[in-house]
Amino acid sequence: MTPGRSFERPAPEPDPTADQATKDAMSNATTVSPAHSASTASTLITNIAALVTNDPSLGSPLGLVQDAAVVIEGDRIAWTGDQSKAPATDNRVDAGGRAVLPGFVDSHSHLVFAGDRTQEFNARMSGRPYSAGGIRTTVAATRAATDEELEANVTRYLAEALRQGTTTFETKSGYGLTVEDEARALRVAAAHTDEVTYLGAHIVAPEFAEDPAAYVALVTGEMLDACAPHARWIDVFCEQGAFDGDQARAILTAGRERGLHPRIHANQLSYGPGVRLAVELDAASADHCTHLTDEDVDALANSRTVATLLPGAEFSTRAEWPDARRLLDAGVTVALSTDCNPGSSFTSSVPFCIALAVRDMGMTPDEAVWSATAGGAAALRRTDIGRLTPGAYADLMLLDAPSHVHLAYRPGVPLVTGVWRRGERVL
Repeated sequence: MTPGRSFERPAPEPDPTADQATKDAMSNATTVSPAHSASTASTLITNIAALVTNDPSLGSPLGLVQDAAVVIEGDRIAWTGDQSKAPATDNRVDAGGRAVLPGFVDSHSHLVFAGDRTQEFNARMSGRPYSAGGIRTTVAATRAATDEELEANVTRYLAEALRQGTTTFETKSGYGLTVEDEARALRVAAAHTDEVTYLGAHIVAPEFAEDPAAYVALVTGEMLDACAPHARWIDVFCEQGAFDGDQARAILTAGRERGLHPRIHANQLSYGPGVRLAVELDAASADHCTHLTDEDVDALANSRTVATLLPGAEFSTRAEWPDARRLLDAGVTVALSTDCNPGSSFTSSVPFCIALAVRDMGMTPDEAVWSATAGGAAALRRTDIGRLTPGAYADLMLLDAPSHVHLAYRPGVPLVTGVWRRGERVL
């Protein structure tokens, strides 16, 4: 058991525009007490069998509290601890002996696109290997789509993710590959999240196939000028068939000079320079990290760069699994994310990715849950999400299970029965 903890509530940060799925869910949510609005009232969630706080001061990375309670005040966590010590609040929710976790932080997704690649998936499952070239199919469909169609797709996949406990997500451009289409993709994304990534360097645009140097010049010049105002991050697919190490360095350096912080698709399909480039440039994350040398692992372990693992991609491409155990044993910070995209990982389900990571990547259930919450926050260089500690945002989920372990123990079962986002019950 742990004693209760309280805090002096700081001035709230500006709340980013809520996504449409959240707005819709909020409009259908039941108000606990009509006398108070959720933005000002305090709410006690009690009778929690197991509370994951991700507070290491409680004796473990998960900061697990049994027979627990949580107090939400406004959009923040105000108190956590033993339910017998819980303070009085305006409202009360009985968790019914269920588990409560921080909302998932999905730190790698590609949600602004049109069309799908069903035929490609079917062919791959029939024996054709995955390569970076399939992205061109989605580029063609995305260029042809209207803004309204792109918006509708983003809203749909966000609603899916919210129902499965995701309360924060990052998403990228990368399916337009023209100045106009990349900028509009980022505008669509920025209406839903602050964690927006410019990925003009997904692949070389088809019309530049014979002159990749000219495309790199576009990505680091006119396209960057149009996209930088709408993004926080810059990314590049550093891989055979996409961009080599020198091109990736030029692209990420140009973005950094415009105030965008680097992240990188690294070492997914083959060994390469991506991971060490990520460390060199202090990238927030190196994503995929499947084919690693000992030097790559050591570089990550001695840096701030998070290794973001994306098991949905390996599942959907029948590729080699990343060795999470190797990374964790070396002291690397690991995040888990969906990589939701129409080609190589068409899933919005973090619980599914947790189950895969435990079954096939050598992670324990505790490690997988931490990586999908606090690890994702670390990959976004955030300390106000991915944990349930006083002062953090009140982003949390209620499982229809007594323990977080059930996320891996009962794969494929829709266990999330309640979600709070910024203090609002949205599911």
